[in-house]
Amino acid sequence: MHEAYPYIAGQWRTGGPTLAVHNPADGQVIGQVGLVDAADLDAALASAAQGFGDWRARSGYERAALMRRAVALLRERRDAIGRLMTLEQGKPLAEAIGEVTTAADNIEWMAEEATRAYGRVLVPRTAGVTQMVRREPVGPVAAFCPWNFPALTPARKIAGALAAGCSLVLKPAEETPLTGAAVVQAFVDAGLPPHVINLVYGDPRQVSAHLIASDVIRKISFTGSTAVGKQLLGLAAQGVKRATMELGGHAPVIVFDDVDPVAAARQAVVAKFRNAGQVCTSPTRFYVQEGIYPRFVEAFADASRALRVGDGLDAQTQMGPLAHPRRVAAMEAMVADTASSGARLLCGGQRLPGPGSFFAPTVFADVPETARIMNEEPFGPVVPITPFATTDEAVERANRLPYGLAAYAMTRSLQRAAAMSDALDAGMVCINHFTVSTPASPFGGTKESGYGSEGGTEGLDAYLTTRSITQRAMGADLEP
Repeated sequence: MHEAYPYIAGQWRTGGPTLAVHNPADGQVIGQVGLVDAADLDAALASAAQGFGDWRARSGYERAALMRRAVALLRERRDAIGRLMTLEQGKPLAEAIGEVTTAADNIEWMAEEATRAYGRVLVPRTAGVTQMVRREPVGPVAAFCPWNFPALTPARKIAGALAAGCSLVLKPAEETPLTGAAVVQAFVDAGLPPHVINLVYGDPRQVSAHLIASDVIRKISFTGSTAVGKQLLGLAAQGVKRATMELGGHAPVIVFDDVDPVAAARQAVVAKFRNAGQVCTSPTRFYVQEGIYPRFVEAFADASRALRVGDGLDAQTQMGPLAHPRRVAAMEAMVADTASSGARLLCGGQRLPGPGSFFAPTVFADVPETARIMNEEPFGPVVPITPFATTDEAVERANRLPYGLAAYAMTRSLQRAAAMSDALDAGMVCINHFTVSTPASPFGGTKESGYGSEGGTEGLDAYLTTRSITQRAMGADLEP
């Protein structure tokens, strides 16, 4: 049995109430997670306040060195952490190990940025007066993470906070607590001072309300649904607290008729069914130009049918289970609505037999814009495809929703590629591939997909405040 417990004030806290952790591949209990109460949250807040005073006083070089030690430990433990992730979240082991690797890469990149929180000296306007601008840590952070990327999402938030000099209270999802605890353990073993990171689990609504209301917390970072994000923003606004919000998306893919439809479809299938479609930047609405539409649809359905679905620990598995039974029920409802809209079901459409939260890769063609799946993010292995005639039509349909996290286009034309880079209203735009971010690039959206960024120099800026300092020289020739 695996265990994940709160880490508060430099101590792993056992003995409190627990919640079972299940393997989505078979529904079996694989461990337990310890839950916090109000007193534990107050202790975590007091610890974060103390940790901030210590950590901010250390130089960027010292912070970077410790972060690099944690990176080395994560890389040493990547296979073991990846296995934990597959057990509790379901994604194929290769994907899980790759996520741990990417998490380490993001922390390493941000460690380098810890030495680059530059200020500046201004040109004086008055003799004897100097002006400078300093960048300083915002303060203790409350960070809330979802279950779909249980290593990468905490790593991004930890990395930005620590590089800037902030302490934090981290709350991973209760469905996937083991991976987050393993990431925190790497920092503890690397020598992070007690109080700098505090790890808590509990009822999401109660924990978030308690933390955000505290005067200790000066910033929140949240990854999750738009609906929950709006609620947390309301709480943060009451204390005028900074926020980074990475919220839901519904990423369009515009496929132009100058590409090879079979190759494009196969490439898109790999991206779409990664983590069983449970990815906020997953390509979710496919608009395909009429000239290649029939061949693209056929190739997409063929590649989807061929995917091997199974336990993520099986080396042959290409798509694992959904993270929990709630997602299976959500997919069934989405499929029923899409079928009732008049769309053509090409493959899948049902949960798979046997234990576990498995759902068949599902592809619909000729999906009308009025269907629910064209307006709400499916967050699962269900795909709508529809044709378009002109570029203007495709762009209008792609941009019509209130979401703007990621968007994709596929074309051989440099002119079209440039036009799509400008026209698609999203925080991250990819042309001819589906890798939306690297450690050096900002990760974030527009409109109701949130604001602020993680990763890149912008990810460090999110944890810094600006202080302007003006100083006049005192001398015998100056009046007191």
